[in-house]
Formats: sequence, structure tokens, C-alpha cells
Amino acid sequence: MSRARQPPLVTGISPNEGISWTKVTIRGENLGTGPTDLIGLTICGHNCLLTAEWMSASKIVCRVGQAKNDKGDIIVTTKSGGRGTSTVSFKLLKPEKIGILDQSAVWVDEMNYYDMRTDRNKGIPPLSLRPANPLGIEIDKGRFPQKDLETLFPGMSADFTSENFSAAWYLIENHSTASFDQLKMAVVNLKKQANKKSEGSLAYVKGGLSTFFEAQDALSAIHQKLEADGTEKVEGSMTQKLENVLNRASNTADTLFQEVLGRKDKADSTRNALNVLQRFKFLFNLPLNIERNIQKGDYDVVINDYEKAKSLFGKTEVQVFKKYYAEVETRIEALRELLLDKLLETPSTLHDQKRYIRYLSDLHAPGDPAWQCIGAQHQWILQLMHNCKESYVKEQKAWRYKAPQQVVFVEKLTKLVVSQLPNFWKLWISYVNGSLFSETAEKSGQMEKSKKNARQRQNDFKKMIQEVMHSLEKLIRGALLPFSLKEGESRQYGGWEMKSELSGQWLTHVIQTVRLSSESLTALEIPNDMLQIIQDLILDLRVRCIIVTLQHTAEDIKRLAEKEDWVVDNEGLTSLPSHFEQCIVHSLQSLKTVLDCKPGEASVFQQQKIQEDVCQLSIGILQVFIDCLEQLSTKPDGDIDTSHLSVDVSSPDLFGSIHEDSSLTSEQRVLIALSNCRYLERHTFLNIAEHFEKHGFQGVDKITQVSMESLKELDQRLFEMYIESKADPIVGSLEPGIYAGYFDWKDCLVPAGVRNYLKEALVNIIAVHAEVFTISKDLVPRVMSRIVEAVSEELSRLMQCVSSFSKNGALQARLEICALRDTVAIYLTPESNSSFKQALEALPQLSSGADKKLLEELLNKFKSSMHLQLTCFQTSSSAMIKT
Repeated sequence: MSRARQPPLVTGISPNEGISWTKVTIRGENLGTGPTDLIGLTICGHNCLLTAEWMSASKIVCRVGQAKNDKGDIIVTTKSGGRGTSTVSFKLLKPEKIGILDQSAVWVDEMNYYDMRTDRNKGIPPLSLRPANPLGIEIDKGRFPQKDLETLFPGMSADFTSENFSAAWYLIENHSTASFDQLKMAVVNLKKQANKKSEGSLAYVKGGLSTFFEAQDALSAIHQKLEADGTEKVEGSMTQKLENVLNRASNTADTLFQEVLGRKDKADSTRNALNVLQRFKFLFNLPLNIERNIQKGDYDVVINDYEKAKSLFGKTEVQVFKKYYAEVETRIEALRELLLDKLLETPSTLHDQKRYIRYLSDLHAPGDPAWQCIGAQHQWILQLMHNCKESYVKEQKAWRYKAPQQVVFVEKLTKLVVSQLPNFWKLWISYVNGSLFSETAEKSGQMEKSKKNARQRQNDFKKMIQEVMHSLEKLIRGALLPFSLKEGESRQYGGWEMKSELSGQWLTHVIQTVRLSSESLTALEIPNDMLQIIQDLILDLRVRCIIVTLQHTAEDIKRLAEKEDWVVDNEGLTSLPSHFEQCIVHSLQSLKTVLDCKPGEASVFQQQKIQEDVCQLSIGILQVFIDCLEQLSTKPDGDIDTSHLSVDVSSPDLFGSIHEDSSLTSEQRVLIALSNCRYLERHTFLNIAEHFEKHGFQGVDKITQVSMESLKELDQRLFEMYIESKADPIVGSLEPGIYAGYFDWKDCLVPAGVRNYLKEALVNIIAVHAEVFTISKDLVPRVMSRIVEAVSEELSRLMQCVSSFSKNGALQARLEICALRDTVAIYLTPESNSSFKQALEALPQLSSGADKKLLEELLNKFKSSMHLQLTCFQTSSSAMIKT
């Protein structure tokens, strides 16, 4: 219930005085909310509601009735505010009498004159009625206020038919500007009128003399006959003659007055008919007025007039009134049909809907127009939604806009629902609380009936809202998630040509659009259970967006191989790992709004299956990049264009570089891949795991673990491939080098120095060192350690295969083993140390100090002669890496 309004207050009336039936305009505050709200209006104590026309809350027009008092307040009473008050008053003036022949702007009630002419007891002939201007000169009124004249002539009157007639008052009121000559002429006119009255009376008497004399003669004859013949003889004759005389007198009178009386009867019936027409002209003119007001759209006026006519003539027994009232009912029934058609028209505003419902309620239309309107609006919204889909499906072949057609369709569809559903919902709320029938929400039978109907139809309306939400959800699914539709729904909600699925970027845009629509519908205070279907749709769209984005990310990463330029920086890295990390970070950032939960939304990772799918896709993305690395590193030389290759030589630590015009060998590509793998393991994959956790991904440990294992497997394969390609030639050259020139450990000269085969092996090892150092200094210890292990293992095997050594042979072998061991000492591992130890143990021990001294001198000589070449084995900034 709304708060009661203030009582009416009348602050002005125009004019503020006048005679009965004067039309006045009342102004004030809180004068009602509508024609039906006005229930009372009195002026000077007289009820004027029948003639009242409510114009607005500050204006009412009516006619003053036959008031009880000559001065009083104007009291307005409304349903919403109760009985009001007045700050002004109205003065009722005595009506001026107007002659039957005088012109008048209003219809004159002639009943008084009619009574005077037909009341024979008064004996006043028709000519005795007062003339309008007895003086016969020009009348000039309004010079003096009525109040002043009443004060000047107390107890007197300007009406010359009154007993208290005052000639002075009459002259001042009507002829205050007349000259003396005009007054003399007025005296002459008065005398003429007096003579006319005398002559008229005389002529009236003269006209009946013949009849009078005839009757007199008859009476005299009767009297003489009685005296001559006696009473008994002439009784019969007298009676007969008297009857004859009376008959002749009656016939004569009828002949004389038949025409006059006929005209009088006709005039009387005409006057009576005019009086009836004037008195009941409201009813007689009502059908035409209803038609005119309907054409103008003034339905309030029609309803007001109908209520008035119904209260006055609804139960009348007068046939003519029943006939006209039946015509009124016919017009009102046509109006009901017209208003119902307008109510059910679409599109229409909520204001118009409420207006037409109130009109139909005031006209007591059958059924429940409000519920009919709700049903029509519901069907119209559904039809709009399906028409929207059909129009876009038909246009899809000729679509030339930048945005995908499905995206534009969803925007249009949600905009349509958001624009139409609020009015539909507000119409229902107005139906529930009864405000459709009363703005002030006061208790009434109609309101209670409306609330009762609404309670009975709550489930029906809930189904309407659910049907709208269901259609909205299915239409969006048909455009974006057709695989989620059930069998049989594709024809109704689908029909799109799915050439390719929308990208994650467009799905994100669609999700934002649907979210905004959901927020708008939630703001209407629609129950959450009715909107749950939209929340489920948003969740499915979010999941699909994540999956599509991750799939497209995998495709983008697969194409990163095309962007590899093989340009190595100081750390032995290309731009590929950076591109890979940026690609994933950009992808996750694009999903931020999708992953974040809005109020009322659930996490996309709440379902175990979705967690597993996203986890597998994430692992797949990392695996795609690992495969990309393997593909790049194992491609045949001819498949890779390295004409643009360059190496960063800005570092002073580099003493070798690849010429920018040369092509990378497969071994160099493997080294670059190994360097990238090392960086991926230590940095990139860990950074990506942090980004996954930051965005709420589940199973990050599993993603990292599986990806790390796969990366390590690739790294080990590439490393073994490289070691095999570099160690095998060096190891294979040892045995032929040792026994070149038919060398025999049993029969050899005194050692003069390290033989060439070992120097060549060292040069080859140095070449490997240079190649690795050029790509990545961090890989040097790892690669060199494995090369030294392979060489030491082969050398140990060869030494162990010798059956016997001479003294010189043993010294030569010890010299070469020690020279190699001391040279690569920085890269020795437990395995290589063991191999060198086994090799030395296979040799006879030195027996004399001279041999030891010679061995030392020869070692120093070797190191001095190959000082420049052996520099690379003396210092290293990297720690040893165990293979």
C-alpha cells in the first residue's frame, strides 16, 4: 500500500460569483488522480458532482447548481485524499428574469411562464407578462456594482413585478447613461403600452358580445314563455331550447377557439418536448459524443460519461430513455472491443498497456484483460526471438561484416530480450500488487480480485519466464554450441552453417554480452531459479572458450617452428623459448575474464572432467613445443634455410663464431636445441607453471611433471645424438693412430715425445670444444666430460689389449696416457678417472728415476709445444655437469 495523498485544497474559482448553472473553473491542489477518484463536489452547499469534469489534479470544471446559501465554500472530496478545504468562496447571484421573446445565450426554463398562462385562478392574461424593455430605450447595464445598489436601496428590488419595486434602482441599473430626451421618450412609450393594454382588454370583450347578446335573448324568451304558459307547459320546451342554445354556444366557442387552442396545445407539447430535450440532452447527445470522443482518443471522458449515464438511466423504465441507453451500451461494447484490440497490439509501451487495462476495468470488460495482455506479450517476445534467428540464418551466405554472424546475432538477441522482458516483468508485478487498476493502491474489490487471480496464475507466469529463458538459451546454443543441443532441437534452434568454430577472442566477447544480459535480468529481481538456465549457459560457454583457446594456442605454438631464426644470444638461446612463453602468457591473459567468476557464477574447474580435459590440453601445448624443438633439431640440412643466420659476437668470451653466410650443421642445430632445452627446464616451464597457478588451473604439478619428463627425454636423445656424432670419430681414430707405421709396444725406440695420433685426437676434442663454446658455454662441461669419458674408455681398452710392453713401450704409453689425462683434467669424471687408472695399471711400473725424469721432461715439452691449443682446457666458467 502506498502512502495516502494530502486532502484536496481549493485555492481559486473563476468567476467567483454568478447565477445558478454558471460554468466555473476550480483550481487548487490534490484535486484527485483521475475522474474516478473524484467522489464529491459542493459549491455553497449544493452537490455539483453531476456536472463536474475532472481536468487534472489542479483543475476541475463544473456548473453551479441551485445553492442553499447565497455565499459559501467550494469543497472537493476524493478517494485518495478525503474531504478537502477551501481558501476562497463563491457568491450566488439572484437570476435575472428574461422574457420569452428576449434573446439569451442559454436555454430559459419556461415552466414559470407556462404555469402563469395555464393557471386560470390567477386570471392573468398572456399580455400581462412583463416586457423585456418597458421604457423602449437602449439599456446600458453594468455601470454600478450590484453590491452598491443593494446597499443604496435596502429591501427594494429592480424587478418591476415585485411588490418592493424601486423605479430609481431600475433606472440606475439599466439607464444610467440615458439623456433627458430619452427619458421623455420612455414616458411616451409607457403611455402607449398602457393604452394598448386597455384597448386589448376592450377588444377582447367586444369579440364575445354577439354570443353574449344571443344568450341574453334566449334567456329573455325563456323567461317570457314561463310567465305566459306556466311552468309545467313550457318546462319541456324550455329545456330543449336551453340545450339548443348551449349547444350552439358550445359549437360557436369551439369554432372560435379551436384554432387557437390547437396552436396552444401544439405549442405546449413543443415546449414540453424542448424542456425534456433540454433536461435530458446529456443522454440524447451521449451516443454521438461517445463516437466523437473515441475518434479523438478521449477515453477518460467517454468512461466518465458512461458511468454518469449508467447511474442515471441504467435502471430506467421510460422507453425513450431505454432506447437511447441501449444505443450507449452498443457504443460502449464497441469501445471495449477497440480497447482490447489496442491492448493486445504489439509493440506497445508499458504505460499504454496499463492505461488500456484500466479503461477496460472501468468499462467492466468481461474476462481478465490484464492476463490476456501478459499472454500476448509473452508470445510476442518468443516470436521476436525466433524471427531474429531466422533473419540472421537467411543472411549468413551474404554476410560481409567484420564480426562473425553468430556474434552479431547473440548481441541482437540479448538486446531484444533485455529491452522487452523488463516491461513484461513490470506488467506482471503491477498485476500482482493491483496497481494496474489504481495508482494510489487503495483497497478495492478490483484490486483484491486482481491479486487473487495473480496468486492463482503464479505458476503459469513462471512457466512463461522459463520458456523465454529456455528459448534464449537454446538459440544461443544453436549458434555457438550446436553439439550441446538434443536431437530434434537443431531444426528449431539451429540452422547455422558452421564453417569454422569461433575463436576464443570472439567467445570471450559473447560471454561478456551474455553476462551483461544476465545482470540486467537479475536487476529486475527475477528469482534466481528462473535465471539458472542462463548461468548454466554461461558456464558452458566459458568452458568451451577455454578449450578452444588452448586448442588454438597449440596450433599457434606448432607454427612457432616457422619463426625460428637460429640467432643465438650470449647464453646460447634463440628467441624460440621466449616466443613460446609469450604465446602461453598471452593466451592465459585473454582467458582472465572468462576464468574469473562473476557473482552467482561457479568455477569452470568445479567438475573433474573439465579439470582433466584442461590439464591434458595444457600438457599437449607443452608437448607440441617439445615436438617442435625435436623437429627443428633433427631436420635434414636441406630443409632449413639459414641464409639469415647470424651469431652474437659481442661477448669478448667468444673466440669463435659461425660465419654469417655459412649454413648450420645438424650438430650445431642439436647444440642450439640442447641449449634451449636447458633454459626451458630451468626457467620457461617453471614460469609457465606459475602462470597456470595464477589463473586457477588445476593439476599444475602434473602438467609440469609430465612436461619436464618429456623435455628431459628429448634433451637426453639430442645429447646422445650429438655425443655419438662427435665422440665416435675421435674414438675410432685412436687405434689406427696408435699402430700407424707398424708400431709395436714390444719393440720401440726411446720416447721422444707424444705421438701425432694423440695430438690429432686432442685437436679434434678442441674442435668439439670450440663448436660447443660458440653455441653455449654452459654446455661445454657436459659435452666435454662425455667426450673425455669415451676417449679414456677406448684408450684404457686398447692398453688392456696389449699383451706385453717393452721398457720403452711402457714409457711411451705412460707418456701418452698422462699427457691426455693432464690435458683434460678439468673435464675428468669418476668414470674417466677410473678408465685412466685402469689404463695405467695395465702398464709396467717405471723402474728407475731416470725414466721418471724423462717422463716429466717429455710431458713438460708437450705442454709447452701445444700451449696455445691446450688453453681451452685450462679455464672454464661453468661447473662440471654430470651426464
